[in-house]
Amino acid sequence: MKKLLTDTYIKALLAVFAPLDTKDGTERGDVPGWVMVTMMTAILVAAILVVAQDALISMFNNAMAMMNR
Repeated sequence: MKKLLTDTYIKALLAVFAPLDTKDGTERGDVPGWVMVTMMTAILVAAILVVAQDALISMFNNAMAMMNR
């Protein structure tokens, strides 16, 4: 009975702390996809900044002036 409890305890600990195994064990995520999303976001921000830089600077300056009143 004591061995059964020990085995059950060890299996429960392994189930909690051991990483879940995938079918092939090589699942590491979609790194190229995240790189593409990051690059596209940076390009989009740069394009918006080029087009709307003057308006954004004006909005920022107006907001700062309103806070200083």
